[in-house]
Amino acid sequence: MKDTRALLLAAGLGTRLKPLTDIWPKCLMPIRGRPLLEYWLGILKTAEIDNVLVNTHYFSEHVDEFLSQPQFVGWVDSVYEENLLGTAGTIKNNTNFCKDNTILLAHADNWTCCDFSDFLYYHHNKRPKDTVMTMMTFTCPTPSSCGIIELNDSGIVVGFHEKVDNPPGRLANAAVYLIEPEVIEWIENNPEITDFSTEVIPQFMGRISAWENKNIHRDIGTIKILKEAQMDKCETPPWTEESSWQQDFLSNPIHKLIDR
Repeated sequence: MKDTRALLLAAGLGTRLKPLTDIWPKCLMPIRGRPLLEYWLGILKTAEIDNVLVNTHYFSEHVDEFLSQPQFVGWVDSVYEENLLGTAGTIKNNTNFCKDNTILLAHADNWTCCDFSDFLYYHHNKRPKDTVMTMMTFTCPTPSSCGIIELNDSGIVVGFHEKVDNPPGRLANAAVYLIEPEVIEWIENNPEITDFSTEVIPQFMGRISAWENKNIHRDIGTIKILKEAQMDKCETPPWTEESSWQQDFLSNPIHKLIDR
């Protein structure tokens, strides 16, 4: 089996979460007292993915300070983007990290809770022959606000409808992927490509398998959804010692702003 590495996208501006994101990055917004990014790293650690790269841009100093905690040293690194590159652009900018490996690509400012070990097992052992990517999917309660997919009888993605009126179903792209080197190589060889969903996915249509997350997936796009996520139950990250960063975070004013 190829080495599986993770590229977590945490550079976004989070404009839909203003005024919260005027003082704090979206990827560090708290869920039940813990930052979103910490849940992601806990999920990856539990799934035995121990080579992780996090891209940063907006409030990068806060993200880097968070990642400097002892539990992340040696297996999580960050890379700063002076200008946002887009998802495919970030992959292209980090091909030395990505190439020749299976890459778990995820937006770390979304809220996802599920069995990633099963996701990995499906991709490496059960996905249909000749597919080069596995897309995590979920049932979207508001289909017109999601990227809705269509599957054939083999569970392969054959249609993708990004935020359209009256889409054909409710099964949506969760923007979490397991990607094989062929896809990374294609992105590297097409320097004009920057967007993953509109430029990369269409190129590999018919070669993308789907795995459904039947637990929790939320696009934390509004303060209302962020508040709703506080009631979700997900396993606490697997480290127990409280660092000085975590102690300081408990008194961060972002908690009171969310509770208003």
